[in-house]
Amino acid sequence: MSSLPTVEDLRLVEALARHGSIGAAGRELLISQPAASNRLAALERRIGERLFDRDTTGARPTPAGRALAAEAAHVLRHLEAIFDRTRAAARAAILTVGTFGSLAPWLFPALQELLGEVTVHQVTDHGERLVEWVGEGSLDAAFVAIADQMRLPGTVKGVPVARDRLAVLTPPDVPLGSGRKPFAGLDVVAYTYDTSTATLHRRLSELGGRPRAAATAETAVRMGRLLRCPIVMPRGLGLSYAEPQERISAVAVPGRLTLFMVTRRPAPPDLTAAVSSLPARLGLEPASESPDDA
Repeated sequence: MSSLPTVEDLRLVEALARHGSIGAAGRELLISQPAASNRLAALERRIGERLFDRDTTGARPTPAGRALAAEAAHVLRHLEAIFDRTRAAARAAILTVGTFGSLAPWLFPALQELLGEVTVHQVTDHGERLVEWVGEGSLDAAFVAIADQMRLPGTVKGVPVARDRLAVLTPPDVPLGSGRKPFAGLDVVAYTYDTSTATLHRRLSELGGRPRAAATAETAVRMGRLLRCPIVMPRGLGLSYAEPQERISAVAVPGRLTLFMVTRRPAPPDLTAAVSSLPARLGLEPASESPDDA
């Protein structure tokens, strides 16, 4: 028996993680519950790890099961796109590009405009996984903010594309203080797209605020509006979400954010040609280093 998982194995694990039930996963895959259970047991024996804890209430993934389900979803998405990408390649160029969820609504339309006839296949996930997928070749490029905060695979390079800084988005009629504690007595919703969240929360506390975490930029904006409190986030994203009656102002938190393009070597020429115009499309400052310099 091959040590590699089959497509049927991956589909079963992915469906089981979604449904939490062997019976429901089997119905989706058009196989019986005993057949699904036997296939899962055989896969667990081959891996040597328990993937799901099963009882009368359903099936819950173990840490190993969650990891395999995430990998299975990635591989299946890639497989499902193979025919479309092959057909597209026969007609025009195609690039598979990934970024994190908060930037996706702004990055992908801008890239598609700049790349013209090139088709952009869009992927969203966390920065570490996107960089890993560039390294393995399943992504042509990833736009992330953590390339200088992690060890990049030897097959890839990270090029600074744009720079940003934190700002405060203030909903209408939400007063900010002055002096050394401008957030005194206020909840402050905070979102940043690099790994400095803990430092940001500590600084906001020093400024008198009660930091509240947000998973995405849109979540931060919606929370701030609902709670009627300041929102600290990257200025470029703040400008994108701000409504006419809302204010964007500087925040007394040091540090700058850098958006990187991570690619294999050499970088796709279409992206290299387009990326110099990207900061203006995103409302960001251009990075000092150009892609050709890296």
